[in-house]
Amino acid sequence: MNIAIVGAGIVGVTTAYELARDGHSVSVFEARSSAAEEASFATGALLAPGPLVPWAAPGATQGPSVWGARATLRLGRALSCTDLDWLRRWRRAARAYAHSATPQPPLQALERLARYSHARLHALSDALELQFERSTGMLLLLRTPADATALQPVVQALRDAGTVAHEIDADAARRIEPGLSSETPLAGALHLPGGEAGNCRQFALLLRQAAQQLGAQFHFNTRITALAHTPAGVQVQGEATARRFDAVVLCAGVASAALLRPLGLRLPLVALHGCSISAPLREALHAPHSAVVDARHQASIVRLGQRVRVSGGAELGRRGTDPHGATLRMLYRVLSDWFPGGAQLSGSLQVWRGARPTLPDGPPVVGASGRPGLWLNLGHGASGWTLACGSARALADAVAGRAPDVSLDGLDAQRF
Repeated sequence: MNIAIVGAGIVGVTTAYELARDGHSVSVFEARSSAAEEASFATGALLAPGPLVPWAAPGATQGPSVWGARATLRLGRALSCTDLDWLRRWRRAARAYAHSATPQPPLQALERLARYSHARLHALSDALELQFERSTGMLLLLRTPADATALQPVVQALRDAGTVAHEIDADAARRIEPGLSSETPLAGALHLPGGEAGNCRQFALLLRQAAQQLGAQFHFNTRITALAHTPAGVQVQGEATARRFDAVVLCAGVASAALLRPLGLRLPLVALHGCSISAPLREALHAPHSAVVDARHQASIVRLGQRVRVSGGAELGRRGTDPHGATLRMLYRVLSDWFPGGAQLSGSLQVWRGARPTLPDGPPVVGASGRPGLWLNLGHGASGWTLACGSARALADAVAGRAPDVSLDGLDAQRF
């Protein structure tokens, strides 16, 4: 088939590769000048397991908080009706997570897809010999016993799925990560030896080249303004001449909502902005070996080559490009709490703020849209990097009429 993909973030690039690998003629349209320049640019880098990625699921590691100086979700003054409706749904989902002793279906769907995606990423990396910054192992740090209690539904979901997760004490955590500060209170940790972190943008650029070698064409600086159905297929509008395709896969992140609305599809998709700070490694002995997550602040610290990256925060309804001062202060505090002296925090810093296209219950939408020829692979939120490879392979199988190797239950657009 002749297939268009709208969006060249990590999800769009992986989708382009999988469809081109299946023999389709693929054209990718991207508004920016290169792949992975927006939400995939300087992500938190966590790959697996899915439910432990900060902000992957509402309230999965901590109850929702939107008020006060220590709010986990910061609300801006430009909240729209869509934002408020999303917030209502998100808080309802968070309460369901917090008040249930068993894993909720969205959490199970997220973990199932994350495991499949992790395996697919390894298969691609090995087959294509992709070399990108990565590390193995993950620690989820628990500052208080209450943090450990709140985490139990997630731990159960991981174990139900067969993920190895060890509940360890503070001394064991510091043996795994010797650079952890002894001054910061630590009640315990969750150790996931199979967890992983990696440089999302590096992988996306390498896989884009692999997709191009299979014939995929990337059209940058091309903003798609509308989608339309015609007797000959699906029409993509945005270039000087409108093009028709047999199918279109929408991977355009937050911009997807505006493209879907004229087609009668309304997804509760919002831009949940997060931030990251990438700093040169200062002292290896005082920096993380792999990936560390602060459950209380829903922030991650990872080692990427000769850099340390701390990321987190969530802002809704705040326009502009500058990071929120309170979010940046939280990130610096988390880094200082756990790895003081590990990063050089003056001079060559990369401070980034990006929009995560987020649905209120956590998992993305992957599969048919309900409109002929239009497919969806969007709404991955903070888990775009974690879920991209699996979502793309499952989507390609669905387009071909094959049953994907992972269940797409709970990932359909009709759940909204």
